Amino acid sequence: MQVVSNTSPLSALSIIGRLGLLRKQFGTIRIPNAVWTELSHLDHDSGRQTLEQAHTEGWIQVHQTANPAMVEILGVTLDAGESEAIAMAQEWPADLLIMYESSGRAMARNLKIRITGTLGILLKAKRDGEIYSLRFEMDRLVQEAGFFVSDRVRNTFLAEEST
Repeated sequence: MQVVSNTSPLSALSIIGRLGLLRKQFGTIRIPNAVWTELSHLDHDSGRQTLEQAHTEGWIQVHQTANPAMVEILGVTLDAGESEAIAMAQEWPADLLIMYESSGRAMARNLKIRITGTLGILLKAKRDGEIYSLRFEMDRLVQEAGFFVSDRVRNTFLAEEST
């Protein structure tokens, strides 16, 4: 499966020590240069080191986007990482884009790019027996990574956990 990721899911999962779930679920993750730049400035030492190790091991791969015009157009409303990740997902083409931000997700949907987010990764991990509790991991995301999860989204995912 060809997967592209934006910054937030990678940084959040690395902060809570769950970055390896991506390797188990997808093998290789491709990210654009802007995402790597954002990750290299992550203000969490162990999270940043985990990301650097994944890059050194080769399962997080950094690539240049091939369509700067699309990145520029997307950049009118999105940040550099989101713009490049969406452009890369479309040009490669990726089977899946991992993105957290709602504006980026909406743009990806408009472009018919299949998406998931950090909670989708954790839900799959729960279903695959890789984690014990989705609730526990969501709490860690909020407490340790400063991740925002609305009550509606939280309840939706917790309901999915039991199905």
